[in-house]
Amino acid sequence: MTETDVPEPIETFLPDDGATSRFGAELAASLKPGDIVSLEGDLGAGKTALARAIIRALAGDPGLEVPSPTFAIIQPYKTMRGPVLHADLYRLADAAEADELGLLDDPEAIVLVEWAARAEQVLAAARLRVGMTIPPGGTGRNVVVS
Repeated sequence: MTETDVPEPIETFLPDDGATSRFGAELAASLKPGDIVSLEGDLGAGKTALARAIIRALAGDPGLEVPSPTFAIIQPYKTMRGPVLHADLYRLADAAEADELGLLDDPEAIVLVEWAARAEQVLAAARLRVGMTIPPGGTGRNVVVS
């Protein structure tokens, strides 16, 4: 693969929760079984909100309860599009712990990972990286998909 084969990053601004939900639904429509998505950004950048929107779109249920996996580390879902795993690796003490979670084991699962950089093997497997930042002023979110 040459540098010309790599698509240009997509940048967008999400002004509010509604925009985040719509963006999550659009992103969900592009995902396929086996995709691993790294959700990146500082604490409070909106990673869980975006994951929630993606999972709800994949499940076809806008009211689906989608808790943060911060303490559970991984939350599995059965959706109309197949299995989905939502993981938060923030609390891992060592990258090797990620292997025990089985994030890379199911070729049919769509995997959404917050803090994937805490386990290089997971980050390296990601097909998409979604970077989220809080703009000056604190309103909305800047998003870069690569």
